[in-house]
Amino acid sequence: MNNREYLYNVAHCTFVVSLSPGRDVEQLLPSFRSFRCSGGDDKTLLFRFEVTDEPFPDERARLVMHENGTDLGDTTLLRTAEGYRLMLSCTPDGPRHEMLADAGFTQVRANILWQDAYAGVALCSMLRIVYAQAILLRGGVSIHASAVMRQGKAYLFMGKSGTGKSTHTGLWQRCFADAELLNDDNPVVRMQDGKAIAYGTPWSGKTPCYKNIACPVAGIVRLRQAKENRFHLQTEVDAFNTLLPGCSVVRSDAELYGRLIDVLIEIVGATRVGQMDCLPDEEAARMAAEALK
Repeated sequence: MNNREYLYNVAHCTFVVSLSPGRDVEQLLPSFRSFRCSGGDDKTLLFRFEVTDEPFPDERARLVMHENGTDLGDTTLLRTAEGYRLMLSCTPDGPRHEMLADAGFTQVRANILWQDAYAGVALCSMLRIVYAQAILLRGGVSIHASAVMRQGKAYLFMGKSGTGKSTHTGLWQRCFADAELLNDDNPVVRMQDGKAIAYGTPWSGKTPCYKNIACPVAGIVRLRQAKENRFHLQTEVDAFNTLLPGCSVVRSDAELYGRLIDVLIEIVGATRVGQMDCLPDEEAARMAAEALK
């Protein structure tokens, strides 16, 4: 039986998800609803993601990355002769879902174990991983940040988990009546006509904020917890190093990593970048807003 194809557009890039007719895409991917689109040219597709019931054969592969305890669950990424193989479990000792991708993450096949109660979560996570790599080839980058909009501009706040990114954007919404959350975990920034543009995505962490909106970036700030509020404007190499840790990329892949470097150099030249030592108070939000005018 032929799969059904569903088209989505995130940051002006279209991709296809192919599922068997018996699967309810609305139930599996509820955060993708506002990104659903129709039409599209196969030549300009970002990637094609096909879910198959056929098990993948064993093949020689080299370990690239293993992570546990992240919001993606337990993930293992392997390098194969053709590209990459990903294994993902949403819970400890849970069923292991698998994915095969070519080197550019443009053609992907996934084996989702539907008996898993978290099958939809696994599918969403795989799409997030694929998108974050594929968008690099289109001048974009997926950034681990909380993004807020105000007066037609977007402001992104980065930092380690638990730093207070969501708290800070929440403070912006308390301080400024015209502030609105764009995305709370994984916005995308693309360079277009020399300008950095932030986009909402279907991936927003624990906060259900899935807005298909684009907004010019006015500033990107890395937050650090401190006993007082201080803002430090970053330029050139310092600004580049401020952004790099929060960007999604397979760092051992020379081409993908090279594309990330190119994009970040453009972003640094197009917007303000800062580092902020801060308290979780309204003064910190007002200081950041003033510094990024």
